Amino acid sequence: MYIIPAIDILDRKVVRLREGDYEQATFYDVTLEEMMEKYQSNGTEFIHIIDLNGAKGDFSNQYYLFDVIQKTDMKVQYGGGVRSIDKVKELLDSGIHRVIVGTQAITNPHFLTELSSEVCGKEKCSDQVVIAIDVLDEVIKYSGWMESSPIKLMDYVDRCLSLGFFRFLCTDIDKDGKLGGAGITLYKKLLDHSPFIKLIASGGISSMEDIKNLQKIKVEACVVGKAIYEGRISIEEIQDWNLKALISF
Repeated sequence: MYIIPAIDILDRKVVRLREGDYEQATFYDVTLEEMMEKYQSNGTEFIHIIDLNGAKGDFSNQYYLFDVIQKTDMKVQYGGGVRSIDKVKELLDSGIHRVIVGTQAITNPHFLTELSSEVCGKEKCSDQVVIAIDVLDEVIKYSGWMESSPIKLMDYVDRCLSLGFFRFLCTDIDKDGKLGGAGITLYKKLLDHSPFIKLIASGGISSMEDIKNLQKIKVEACVVGKAIYEGRISIEEIQDWNLKALISF
């Protein structure tokens, strides 16, 4: 299991939300460029970037983000307002390593089918596309966590799998931004249902102990954001963990 540092951007500023609430945003006195340079200089090759403006349909950050991303050698997992097949193609063509899709995949019944056939094909879907599942009390949320889907969680996972999408980014909303520990129970349910999925855990991770607990249930990776900014987990600890994970792999 490896750790992916997260950088969320709102109005071109580095920020973390609590439970996805834009009114409960903590802004940090550091730029995206500075954070990426710090990670890269410490041997991190994978980064997770979310455009929080884009998640609400506001794409004022996009040119800025693309400019910064195209200047780095790091692999970027990118999400926020990816609502069309053309946008997925544009992101992949511009050098984004993995594109995260969420809202459109839930609200448009044809989106994932078209994405599978037109962009990646079943054999490559999980390498290029990550399916975001944002969950509150086992209810899937979308549109910046403001709307609820009637689709049952496990039914949605099964549909994605049938189309060739095996990599999921699951955020336990109840844990997100609180530094109260990871949603082990939720992740274990998903892995018990489909043991072969590639699961990326997100939300609530506050210590290396949380990361060790996630490793025990065999998630593929975890996304860590606020714990880094608040000094709970150091960049050096991430570097050491990922190096050991690479060696053991």
